[in-house]
Amino acid sequence: MGTAKYNNSEKAENKGVTHVLPMLSAEEILSLPANELLARLNTSTTGLSSQEAEKRLEVYGRNELAKKKKRAAILEFLSRFKSPLVIILMIAGAVSAALGSIPSVIVIYTMVFLSVSLAHYQETNASKAAELLREKVATSATVLRDNVKQEIKLPLIVPGDIIYLSAGDITPADSRVIDAKDLFVNQSALTGESFPVEKTSAPVKGKELAITEWNNYFFMGTSIVSGTATAVVVRTGGLTEYGKIAQRLVEKAPETEFEKGIKEFGFLIMQVTFLLVLFVFMVNALLHPDTNGILQALLFSVALAVGLTPELLPMIITINLSKGAMAMSKKGVIVKRLSSIETFGSMNVLCTDKTGTLTENQIKLILHIDMQGNDDPKVLLYSFLNSHFQTGLKSPLDEAILKHEEIDVAKFQKIDEVPFDFVRRRVSVVVEKGRQRFFIAKGAPEEILKVCSYYELEELASDLSEGTRKRIEQKYHDLSAEGLRVLGVACKTLREEKAVYSINDECDMTFLGFVAFLDPPKETAKQSLQMLSKAGVELKILTGDNEFVTKKVCSELGYEVKGVVLGNEISKMSDETLAAVVEEANVFARVTPAQKDRIINLLKLNGHVVGFMGDGINDAPSLRTSDVGVSVNNAVDVARESADIILLKNDLTVLGEGVLEGRKTFGNSMKYIMMGVSSNFGNMFSAAGGSVFLPFLPMLPIQILLNNLLYDTSQTLMTTDNVDAEYIEKPKRWDISFIRRFMITLGPVSSLFDFATFFTMLFVFNAWTNEPLFQTAWFIESLCSQTLVVLIIRTRRVPFYKSKPSKYLTMMLLSVISFAIIVPFTPVGAFFGFVPPPPAFFLALVGILGAYALLAEGIKRWFYKRNAQRLEQVLVPTRKTILSHKYLR
Repeated sequence: MGTAKYNNSEKAENKGVTHVLPMLSAEEILSLPANELLARLNTSTTGLSSQEAEKRLEVYGRNELAKKKKRAAILEFLSRFKSPLVIILMIAGAVSAALGSIPSVIVIYTMVFLSVSLAHYQETNASKAAELLREKVATSATVLRDNVKQEIKLPLIVPGDIIYLSAGDITPADSRVIDAKDLFVNQSALTGESFPVEKTSAPVKGKELAITEWNNYFFMGTSIVSGTATAVVVRTGGLTEYGKIAQRLVEKAPETEFEKGIKEFGFLIMQVTFLLVLFVFMVNALLHPDTNGILQALLFSVALAVGLTPELLPMIITINLSKGAMAMSKKGVIVKRLSSIETFGSMNVLCTDKTGTLTENQIKLILHIDMQGNDDPKVLLYSFLNSHFQTGLKSPLDEAILKHEEIDVAKFQKIDEVPFDFVRRRVSVVVEKGRQRFFIAKGAPEEILKVCSYYELEELASDLSEGTRKRIEQKYHDLSAEGLRVLGVACKTLREEKAVYSINDECDMTFLGFVAFLDPPKETAKQSLQMLSKAGVELKILTGDNEFVTKKVCSELGYEVKGVVLGNEISKMSDETLAAVVEEANVFARVTPAQKDRIINLLKLNGHVVGFMGDGINDAPSLRTSDVGVSVNNAVDVARESADIILLKNDLTVLGEGVLEGRKTFGNSMKYIMMGVSSNFGNMFSAAGGSVFLPFLPMLPIQILLNNLLYDTSQTLMTTDNVDAEYIEKPKRWDISFIRRFMITLGPVSSLFDFATFFTMLFVFNAWTNEPLFQTAWFIESLCSQTLVVLIIRTRRVPFYKSKPSKYLTMMLLSVISFAIIVPFTPVGAFFGFVPPPPAFFLALVGILGAYALLAEGIKRWFYKRNAQRLEQVLVPTRKTILSHKYLR
């Protein structure tokens, strides 16, 4: 936790504070005796004076959680236009307007506005998480001021205040316990512990303790389950553990894998467009140096730029993601952030909390056994009677016993009870059945054994020898080491009847056995982990709970533990060492929220796409740090607001289904990108080359824009396409260098047949002097070739017909081809400068398209074979320090 520094001395002195509070480390706060800590904080058991509290409030600030700084709504919206792809599209829209292509302008700006608006809406909603966290904290607390108990509003509490807490209260600030009675606190949402924990005023010694071992410390926002306490405030506002989480939630979320990929793709398009446009403009300007020639060269060059721009990419992605979100919603999964679907498909490491995520976060009785470990119904009956008739505060363990099985206790009558206390750590009841009275005790096994003189095994009672006592103790330790919470059960038959029984009657009892409890795994957790493993997603467990409980849950799930690392060990590791350890270990126990964040960041730095699944307040920062955050149905609302994806049902199998849905979405988006860049690059390359030796432009600027618009229209139903089964078997990543190589490899193939069309038109149909005929022929050939090749490029299978496209995509492709062939014979064609080509041209077109399909199929096969190894290497860690480490056990 490090050193807590509230403010500088000079500022404190200027404000008139009597004594400047020293900088106290976590170790000092935990280990100092209460009176010494009070002296160091310049306070006492009579509390602060109102004047001193006011001065400290000025110096140390209000006890409030961080708020997100808000910009004006219009500035927030305009900031979305900084994306390279959005900038390219905006320029393309402006150029289209200058060229008079109104349909292109409408399509481009509509897509830009929709995508930017969606991103703005999602970002605005994300800020709700921090506000919800603020609402979780109580609004006031009982504070001792001027030696009088007062209700003080939460923001006015300062370091040094003395506070009083009892069952049901929410802790208003990080505090050190100075007095406690029967005190249990539920801090599972912050630490991940399955059970309420006992707090005492005793100093806690030790260095680098996990926060689960801070047994005399209250965390802001945690709740008191039972007992009463007096505490001194040591940290307020942003310096509390709760405050640190709130601070993380108002910070800007890191870029996801998907967002990085889109940005890199935008830069690729910018580079290619700039180089091609510059080349074409310079060549054409040199060949046609007159004013009209230079203007035409400029317009032609800019039209090429528009042709290279994937105008419909925002729409394709949005439709793809929306379709995936709709499919997932039918299975009880809400997608809050659309882009997370594709990132979910790319994910190859899923880090998950344990409590409430893999488990039910509900304690259940799983064993009722004798001292040898055999099931014993008598142990269950007597523990049930004890829990049923005791009238004190029922713990989660009592509730688990009563829910385990319905037992008819109508024949039993309660006579008396000896309540639970934290010294004896047991509770006893006296019941009567058929004029026979039974004294039944239940509690901590070591305390139960202290009052036992006998033991019962197979309905036979025997004297409790020292050897037998040690065997019982060993069984208790064995069960605890398996991660179980264990209670002992004992009884005796009463010979003397009296009205009132006391602690003195807890003697000469017979030890019956144990009841053991566990927060069990969710029913579908095991199947879900198997699905994720089959899909190539590695699971890592990050929990604040102890390693024994975690190992037990892993055993129940059939999850192989490859290495366990504890929080106090992580705190001693350098980033270099931990970066190696996170690759090998798959269980991290007793970790703090900050350590969870550190693990996730190092996994991302190692080259992984990392998901995180959690349900508690302590998981909220990790849900934002990860590439994709997943929250479960029983999560606190802060975790749900911080997540990208929320599981509404208590069914974890939708995790695996969601990953596959993400890969399908990613696959169809990549199809559009791969086909667009290769076809567009090929056509624009052909236009650039043709403009060098032709005495006229190979295609008019407006014809280029129409060609591009029709081709993009043919891709709109790519979102409905089928995705090959082998494609979704493993995680897929954005790989810009792969896209670039694909573009350079397949693009020239298209250009080769464009040039074949050029020469056919020039030397067979003598189009040297017939510009409209040449431009019409190339328009038809280029649109037909790049539309038909969609069927080849959309799949890695060879031959391509082994993978069937969706019927909607097929119909759209055929419609666009039909339009390209028919339009020159219509008035619309005349408007765009087209003329009807001769019938012989269509015979040549069939030959060119057939040859193109065969060569494209061959090149595709060669390309994927050459890049097979890269495709198989779904992830290559950037750090080469994967070592066998001493911390991996």
